[in-house]
Amino acid sequence: MGIKKGLKVLAASALSLGLLAGCNASGGSETSGSGGGSGKVIKIATQTPLSGGSATLGESIKLGAQLALEENKKKFEDLGYKLQLQPYDDQADPKKGVANAQLIGSDKSILGVVGHLNSGVSIPSSEVYEKYKVPMVSPANTATEVTDRGLKTVNRIVARDDFQGPAGAEFAMNQLGAKRIFVIQDKTAYGTGLADAFKKAAEDAGAEILGYEGITVGEKDFNGVLTQVLSKKPDLVFFGGLYTEAGQLIRQARDKGIQIPFMGGDGMDSSTLVEIAGDSVKNVYYTSVAADPSKSEDGKAFSSKYKEKFNKNVESYSAYGYDSMSVLLKGLEAAIEGSDGDLPAREKVAEEIRKIQDFQGVVTKVGFDDKGDNKFAKVYIYKFSEAKYPGVQEGEISK
Repeated sequence: MGIKKGLKVLAASALSLGLLAGCNASGGSETSGSGGGSGKVIKIATQTPLSGGSATLGESIKLGAQLALEENKKKFEDLGYKLQLQPYDDQADPKKGVANAQLIGSDKSILGVVGHLNSGVSIPSSEVYEKYKVPMVSPANTATEVTDRGLKTVNRIVARDDFQGPAGAEFAMNQLGAKRIFVIQDKTAYGTGLADAFKKAAEDAGAEILGYEGITVGEKDFNGVLTQVLSKKPDLVFFGGLYTEAGQLIRQARDKGIQIPFMGGDGMDSSTLVEIAGDSVKNVYYTSVAADPSKSEDGKAFSSKYKEKFNKNVESYSAYGYDSMSVLLKGLEAAIEGSDGDLPAREKVAEEIRKIQDFQGVVTKVGFDDKGDNKFAKVYIYKFSEAKYPGVQEGEISK
């Protein structure tokens, strides 16, 4: 997924409290982590937006990762290490993500990163991780460029836009009967990539694209583009972007009398979309790379633990934050064992993560190909029939 903003470098005395949501660690460390032995600290960072318009999903990833790390602490204590979470707020801003990545790279006790939410932040930040050989597992990035660069440290557990976009186009045309489509995107790496993949697949299948327009993240008045939609009279509007702009766009469209179906991607998979759009969210469809945890016993158990610990309902990427951390820690454990109990090099951890082929998480099975893509990733289709999150699952598509 996509892009946003907020941060302050905290003093070293506050770094040990890195489990606080919204905290921004500076990357400092009370131990060098330069060898095995009892109590040596190993930090795992998260990089997601903990402030700004994307904070709902960003925090959910951080909390899911936190839960997985805490559940694995005893295992690593038995190996002679103390696990510590180091959260960073990337603000959905590429510049902030890169700055945080530099801090992460320079902190030798950080041996991995769970993140990012936004592909536009992940792409430049992961160049820094690669430089410092810090392995990254993304719970949410869908842009093809994330893994197509062939970086050894970069992995993701969700599907790519070149799978998600065509899946949405197929559903829109075959199930909703959409032949005349208007496409809007938010000019981010995520939104543009998803919209382009949808547009190409729809055109290849014979659909007429009546318009292709861009809006700006943070924009609040969509009268101009919606006037174009009204004049073109499409069967469906597809939006490539995130829930904040999507919610306002949908609400304003309904106010202008546009009652046709809207469709978007996983960037719309958030309870905040419903809060913003209200009843206007009815007849809105979205593809998501995130499964509904309530569809499996493991997912239900996770949701219950998450609710009990944080007093929050799960969001689309809560369980993917959990599974990403679990995958990263599985690679870390293998790297420690392969180093005779000594602290492994970051390169070794990255190698062990990429070797994972058959890991069963709470919402997805994980097996990485040579680029770091998950061979078992799926796309799901959801519909809002009422102002209630999540939408009702309409379909599931495997590769």
